Amino acid sequence: MNAKAAPTGGPSAKAAPTGGLVLSGAPLVLLDSIAAVGADARGAVVVSGSHGGASAARYAIAARPLLTAFNDAGVGKDGAGIVGLAMMQGEGLAALAVAHTSARIGDARSTLEDGIIAHANAAALALGAQPGRPLREWLAQEPR
Repeated sequence: MNAKAAPTGGPSAKAAPTGGLVLSGAPLVLLDSIAAVGADARGAVVVSGSHGGASAARYAIAARPLLTAFNDAGVGKDGAGIVGLAMMQGEGLAALAVAHTSARIGDARSTLEDGIIAHANAAALALGAQPGRPLREWLAQEPR
């Protein structure tokens, strides 16, 4: 898929006429694979279908998004499916993972539409991410 929503401008977190969502005025970028992340993701909200492991985090760290959403891929042995959240926190970047039981792995649209936040690093929590909350609902809320 690797679809990208158009930037919508403004500070609100409302759905834009084009269907894009923003958090603090950041554009939304949807990527089935985080390996496709590019320079246009800098400062954006990136919603991916990828696991939140170390290899995925390295792609996101290089792009410097405001927030990256991953799939927890069942978390895995030694937390391998979400270890990237801590790596991103170490770089001052917000990251979260939706539960693999809520969204299809490898499908960014499912992460956005169906994903339930299961894990979030401190930077994502500071932005207002709440485990147990639907990702789309949180991204679409009015800022406080």
